[in-house]
Amino acid sequence: MGAYKYQIRTADGRVQSGVMAAESAQTASAILRNQGAHVMSVQAERQSASAAEGIGKAFASINQRKPTQKNVLDFTTQLAVMIRAGINLRAALEGIGDQTEHKMFKKVIIQLKEDVEGGKQFSEALAVHPKLFGTLYINMVRASEMSGSFSEMLDRIAGYIAQQQETRKMVIGASIYPAIIGGLAVTVTVFLLTFVLPKFYTVFEGKEDVLPWATNFLMGVSQFMVAQWPFLLGGVAVVAGLGYAGTKTDLGRFWIDKMKLSAPVLRGMFRALFISRSLQTMGQLINAGVPMLDTLTITGDISGNQLYTAMWRKVHDSVKQGKKIAAPLQETTLLPRAVSQMIAAGEESGKLGEVLDEISTYYAKTLRDHIKAVTGMIEPIMIIIMGSIVGFIAMAIILPIFKMSQIVS
Repeated sequence: MGAYKYQIRTADGRVQSGVMAAESAQTASAILRNQGAHVMSVQAERQSASAAEGIGKAFASINQRKPTQKNVLDFTTQLAVMIRAGINLRAALEGIGDQTEHKMFKKVIIQLKEDVEGGKQFSEALAVHPKLFGTLYINMVRASEMSGSFSEMLDRIAGYIAQQQETRKMVIGASIYPAIIGGLAVTVTVFLLTFVLPKFYTVFEGKEDVLPWATNFLMGVSQFMVAQWPFLLGGVAVVAGLGYAGTKTDLGRFWIDKMKLSAPVLRGMFRALFISRSLQTMGQLINAGVPMLDTLTITGDISGNQLYTAMWRKVHDSVKQGKKIAAPLQETTLLPRAVSQMIAAGEESGKLGEVLDEISTYYAKTLRDHIKAVTGMIEPIMIIIMGSIVGFIAMAIILPIFKMSQIVS
């Protein structure tokens, strides 16, 4: 038994509304008609949610987050298996949609199924969600529709996504430890300057002439931070906000990308990352049968660095004029000369896709080696920096006390 809100018109033409209990909306409508009223609307009354229901909805909203590449990878893998088993695309999409727990991604799969049922090609249905599936995914599926190798292409796409995810995890993992150590160093420094050092003001007061320069310097910094902390926090927030906004501009991204390729310890890792990603993407697209100009455009967009994007666009313009791929690549410093030569050899032999796969595999291994080396180098460097800062502050506090105790004795 539920509560239903109704609106009716009586026999004399008056409009009335109210709430009644009934088994269903149809039952409520039947009861009202039997009373001689014209039913205008019957709707279930929304009850106020209990605390438990509110908590349940809060947890359910967590599942409303945007789909990730992990969802796309699982979807692609399942679809490849089902297509290979002889299940048609519509039935496969329906089966995967029924099993998907992620609500937003479930809606995407249902829309894909409806678009396919409506007569669209699968690539056209995917193109409705470009941010989720990406141009590479869509173009590889489009190429497979023309060649008839759909399940094999889905396997290839799934392998590509899995490798890109693994690479991303490695890069993020290599940056987590330095970020934690750096944040800890800043936190400890601020704590010492704002909570520990002020307790020694009375001890050092009036003795500035005999105190070491380090102590006087830190006392000045400490007093400034304690007195001006609201302005300092505001300044840090403004600088952080401007810096974040700057990274969203083309100029800001350009300088960040340029810095990645020139940073002393990190440039080898980033260089291997961008080369591996670019060449793997290009190799996958060529092997899938995607036209060369489209391949170069997608490769530039996916490279992940504006300098490499500009390089591939230059190659695109050169190929559009009838030149070979290797010609502009031999003029750039972003690719090692050996890579340009191997690409030229692959282009001459007609096995460019295979050559690119081999080069990208080599650079994927090189990237892993660079990540291990960077992690191994950064760990002691960060520890030394943190130890030096904390040690400097500690010595600036302890040395004057030690000298004063010697004078007193």
